[in-house]
Amino acid sequence: MDDIMKEQMRELEESHLRPDVRTSVEKLDELLADDFLEFGSSGYLIRKEDCLTGDLAVDDLFLSNFEARMLAPDIILTTYIIRNETKDRNTLRSSIWKHMDGRWQLYFHQGTVTPLDPSWSIR
Repeated sequence: MDDIMKEQMRELEESHLRPDVRTSVEKLDELLADDFLEFGSSGYLIRKEDCLTGDLAVDDLFLSNFEARMLAPDIILTTYIIRNETKDRNTLRSSIWKHMDGRWQLYFHQGTVTPLDPSWSIR
């Protein structure tokens, strides 16, 4: 995967952390695949409709240790750490992005609370 594609994927990941996206049904609807599924750090199963009808937390989130791996021409796996300043915790994150309908859409996401510091490297 080239650096331009990796940066594009990082921008997509960071976009759904922003309050303006997390509070916009239209932006979330465009970003999330229709069959989006998340294994939340809360321990709950979350689907697209839950994101569109529920109130997503708007916390101070900072992404680090970003990696992206091409699994197929239209599928990318991203991994990273999120530092949640609001909740004073770190989570390991992974996402599967699929290129559908002419754009990258978030297909699967998982967050796992971790005692690891964001300076720890996933590599």
